[in-house]
Amino acid sequence: MGGAPRILCPVTENTQTPSAPTSELPTQYAPAEVEGKLYERWVERGYFTADAKSDKQPYTIVIPPPNVTGALHLGHAFQVTLMDALTRRKRMQGFETLWLPGMDHAGIATQNKVEQQLAEEGKSRHDLGRDAFTDRVWQWKEEYGGRILGQLRRLGAGLDWSRERFTMDEGLSRAVQTIFKNLYEDELIYRAERIINWCPRCLTAISDIEVEYQEDAGELVSITYGEGEDTLVVATTRAETMLGDTAVAVHPDDERYKHLVGKQIKLPLTDRTIPVVADTHVDPEFGTGCVKVTPAHDPNDFAIGQRHGLPSLTVMDERGVITVHGPFLGLDRFEARSAIVGALREQGRIVAEKRPYLHSVGHCSRCKTTVEPRLSMQWWVKVGPLAQAAGDAMRDGRTKIHPEDMSKRYFDWVDNMHDWCISRQLWWGHRIPIWYGPEGQVLCLGPDDEAPTGEGWHQDPDVLDTWFSSGLWPFSTLGWPEKTPDLAKFYATDVLVTGHDIIFFWVARMMMFGLYAMDGQAPFHTVALTGLVRDEFGKKMSKSNPNAVDPLDWMDKYGSDAVRFTLAKGANPGADVPIGEDWVQASRNFANKIWNATRFAMMNGATIEGDLPPVEQLSAIDRWILSRLNETVAQVDAYYEDYQFAKLSESLYHFAWDEVFSWYVELSKTTFFAGGEQAKVSGRVLGEVLDVLMRLLHPIVPFVTDTLWTTLTGRESLVIAEWPKDSGFRDAAAEAEVASVQAVVTEVRRFRKEQGLQDGQKVPARLDLSGTPLAAHEAAIRQLLRLQPEGEGFHATATLPVAGATVALDLSGTIDVEAERKRLTKDLGAAEKEKQQAEAKLGNEAFIAKAPDNVVDKIKGRLAKAEADIARLRAQLDALPAG
Repeated sequence: MGGAPRILCPVTENTQTPSAPTSELPTQYAPAEVEGKLYERWVERGYFTADAKSDKQPYTIVIPPPNVTGALHLGHAFQVTLMDALTRRKRMQGFETLWLPGMDHAGIATQNKVEQQLAEEGKSRHDLGRDAFTDRVWQWKEEYGGRILGQLRRLGAGLDWSRERFTMDEGLSRAVQTIFKNLYEDELIYRAERIINWCPRCLTAISDIEVEYQEDAGELVSITYGEGEDTLVVATTRAETMLGDTAVAVHPDDERYKHLVGKQIKLPLTDRTIPVVADTHVDPEFGTGCVKVTPAHDPNDFAIGQRHGLPSLTVMDERGVITVHGPFLGLDRFEARSAIVGALREQGRIVAEKRPYLHSVGHCSRCKTTVEPRLSMQWWVKVGPLAQAAGDAMRDGRTKIHPEDMSKRYFDWVDNMHDWCISRQLWWGHRIPIWYGPEGQVLCLGPDDEAPTGEGWHQDPDVLDTWFSSGLWPFSTLGWPEKTPDLAKFYATDVLVTGHDIIFFWVARMMMFGLYAMDGQAPFHTVALTGLVRDEFGKKMSKSNPNAVDPLDWMDKYGSDAVRFTLAKGANPGADVPIGEDWVQASRNFANKIWNATRFAMMNGATIEGDLPPVEQLSAIDRWILSRLNETVAQVDAYYEDYQFAKLSESLYHFAWDEVFSWYVELSKTTFFAGGEQAKVSGRVLGEVLDVLMRLLHPIVPFVTDTLWTTLTGRESLVIAEWPKDSGFRDAAAEAEVASVQAVVTEVRRFRKEQGLQDGQKVPARLDLSGTPLAAHEAAIRQLLRLQPEGEGFHATATLPVAGATVALDLSGTIDVEAERKRLTKDLGAAEKEKQQAEAKLGNEAFIAKAPDNVVDKIKGRLAKAEADIARLRAQLDALPAG
């Protein structure tokens, strides 16, 4: 164990240029006075700017681009904190680190924002026209968009702002046109009339994953179709769609209806007849075994219609208004539903009604309007081969999902993916690069192709789904389709940190496009899935609920470090994160503890000047803390590699608060106060511990640590400091010795508290530490426990054997002996009763045979505690003076 202990927890020799250290830290840490200025200094000095020409190993994360309409919420703050921690650590480890920022144009959401503005002016987008409207959206984007990026700076996000991207900037738009053309020419993009999810409020198609399902209280009505003997009963929750029925379907093996298959029956409320068809899609066990078929307004009905050559009749316009001539013309779909049910009831065709009838109904995820299935000509991505590749890349290990047990969600999606409708009936977004000619020509144009001119040529009016462009994010942001230095250096990205709720929206799409565009190279090595941030009771946070929290309010009140540390402490892989203000306040207290303890340490000689003294000059306490320091480095490294942010935060919290500040600093106070050579040795050890501790804490709490570290070391910044390494040094003997000291102090403190003694109250005591390693620590033990020398007239009224030593205390005059005897006797009776009850249960064979193992273990634990309490209380009673 000899040699210079500099290697106990080595860091690469720091080459930073020392700056003038602050002579004295303020008595209190004020985050508001530090954070903004410090962050701008980091940016100005280029700490976050990546160098594509560097020969360092790259480490890349691209931020999930927030909507241009967005503001920072706790979910953003949560994921940003984790990404920032990962990139800060990798930068300190010597990687060429790129964390790339940007925003998504958020087609529907942004267009809605501007349309709301226009509505306040009494206008619509149609009053402006397409070009003027899109100009207006760009103006809105410049004026209001991107505020979230400023809020990310407030949080301390170490993003490379020189590479900020926007999904509709020139480079990314070029990438969108290129991949569209490539997919089109490979016959992976096509145009077809299919049933889509239509939002009558947003007036556009939306994808399956943009539909939110919830239980609605509707009405189920059973209707008689046909006349006389040729009648059938069908049930529906959407009576208004019967105007577009073109058949009734039954199962081909259903004996009840075989005689009707192929016949025409009367469609109520119309002058049409429709056929009865046999189709295996129908479940004969469900309801009456008869299904109305409306091919233009239901995806399953559309498939039946395709199989049987049925016409598709659209009975509603894009706003959900009935277009069929007759008494229901011009009615809203819900008004028509009531009117049609009423008309059928008058005719005696309603044979059963159930209301309320709870059933799952799709709603637009943005405006919450009930989605309408609608037959429409749209553009589609043929996802089969792309999804197959995305599944294969995850199965063969090119990309890994963490935690692994969440990979099932991914495979459930990519293995069962339907073709993706990518066209949206909006004006804001990437215009579909298809041109139609007067003779029926269809041209797909890439970014370098000339648009056709001449009479009759026009571009497709639709724009692409926002997820189409954001699916290119990991490589389009690096310059693709050009072969840029950034693309060569930083693709593929290392990790995607994102919520498990957007595996389908975003992760699968990026996998498909990345593998397609980048010759089978997946866009990231790891997908680290997080849960959702919830309130302290586990409830989902929502703007419509009183539990919604603006993280900026908490940052104002407690500092950004406190918010970050609270979020990291809750970040178990894939699990939801409960958070409450009390927890943020506790994290603020932790930041204050770091500040105050470091300030005390520096005032008492903590330094990093010079090498650590040789091991033989170190006290057991010094060796203990260096041993624990190395163990903590090892733990933190292991947790980072496994994305266990909660565990690494807890490890750092307990090491800093419990071991460094509560034990090492306190045990060393007598050394510091005594001065001399040993004080210098311990001051150097404490400086070393603080140096490494600040490095370990920095990725999670960057502001307070950088401020303290630069003051301690006189160096430039922790952002570019080296990450510490575990040398493997451990000192089991020192750890055992200090554990004995801790046992004595803890036991006596507990006893003092039970006796009602004040923390600062001094008590005469005799310490018999002979023959134990504790003898070397008597001064520290007395200091921590406020124990005076025994002096003349000392009379031991309580004797505590602990850790091989004996502590005798003279409590004469400090306690009411009779009151204390009564209290201890009462507690002893309760402990004995608890023991009897536990023994009775454990002695009951019938109970033991039936009780789960965890219940039995719990009772055994109660018995052991009761026995320990009985021994302790009897010893305390015996120690009381006779009276």
